[in-house]
Amino acid sequence: MNDDTTRYEAPTRRDYLTYGGAVAGGGLLAGCSGQSDSESTPTTDTPTDSTNTTTTGDESYSVTMSPAGTVEFEKPPESVFTDLTHHAGMALAVGRADAVNATWGGETATQIWNSYLERIDGVSIEWSDLPNSFNPDKELLYELGSDLHLADPAYMTWMDSLDRADITEIRENVAPWFGNTFSNTHGSPPEEWADVYEYYTLWEIFERVAKVFQSVDRYRALADIHASVLASIERNRPPEDDRPTAVTLKVVDESLWVYPLNAPGFTYAHTRPLGATDVFPDLSRSRQIDYETLIEHDPDVILVAETMGQSGIENVRTMFEEDPVGQRLSAVTNDRVCAGGIRNQGPVINLFQLEMTAKQLYPDAFGEWPTYTEGPYPEIPESEQLFDRDEVANIINGDL
Repeated sequence: MNDDTTRYEAPTRRDYLTYGGAVAGGGLLAGCSGQSDSESTPTTDTPTDSTNTTTTGDESYSVTMSPAGTVEFEKPPESVFTDLTHHAGMALAVGRADAVNATWGGETATQIWNSYLERIDGVSIEWSDLPNSFNPDKELLYELGSDLHLADPAYMTWMDSLDRADITEIRENVAPWFGNTFSNTHGSPPEEWADVYEYYTLWEIFERVAKVFQSVDRYRALADIHASVLASIERNRPPEDDRPTAVTLKVVDESLWVYPLNAPGFTYAHTRPLGATDVFPDLSRSRQIDYETLIEHDPDVILVAETMGQSGIENVRTMFEEDPVGQRLSAVTNDRVCAGGIRNQGPVINLFQLEMTAKQLYPDAFGEWPTYTEGPYPEIPESEQLFDRDEVANIINGDL
């Protein structure tokens, strides 16, 4: 990549966004490379009420999150670059989907998100024509001239187009960085970031992002709904001995990849709280398996990742039914091969995916999950919904 930046002589950093004193000589806020206390024995992703916003006078404010440190604002950002869709989903949740100027996935992400948002009146997104934020170069970041890079700077250097010096340059000349992505699986950040990295739950990240947008009221209202959903799950799910065995599976070109069900990280924020019995309990990251290994473990329920909101689940069901080994799986013979959710979920999709997974795993407790083939999130009878769609719509739209 060309590092010549002489054509960017005029300062483009926003007057109302300044980086706080957490950075000195390229160093960042001190932190820890291990799990935070709130994630040390994860069972649910519960919202926190921690204080991490500081007012510095004249209506300015600062927000702190690893690995970026403390960022100071004069007012909420109006144009926001995002990396993975959990960050974009947080902007959506506080009614600022229109601020997103780049995100991962483009048309595909728009289709998937709107398949869920179909059930939230008056709320949708249109990100199809936005630049894809995966592996961006400096030229794109300068061209966008964002008010904030709602993206994990460590994750940006994990890709190959930006290095630590580029991160500093963009922070100084365009806008700060503020995001956290490696909390998705508690994966290891690049070595140069390891000593400043901390892990958060999805809702802890959302709390901090909401403070950036000065929308803590929306965060608290949605966090209350989330807490209610978790309480309902905790109260109504069967005892451990009566829970089904399950696996999260992804099919890539007919190859089978299994993922943890109950591991730490917000990737599993829609499966871990359900507490089903993982047939691969020692799995800490995805790995490829064959049909023989899968039938040896023979899960009662197969959750096929990233097929909700897309076509593909019927192809997977057919693939199993036509395979001499796969057709003998209990989940296949009992019609319990289910469309699973997306991994880098925002808070609103997390609510839907908790409800969806509860019904797929425990239909007797939470109501039957409709057989899903493609299209939007199914309509669920109001009496069987785990949260009020209208209430969520009102929160996103600012009607509190």
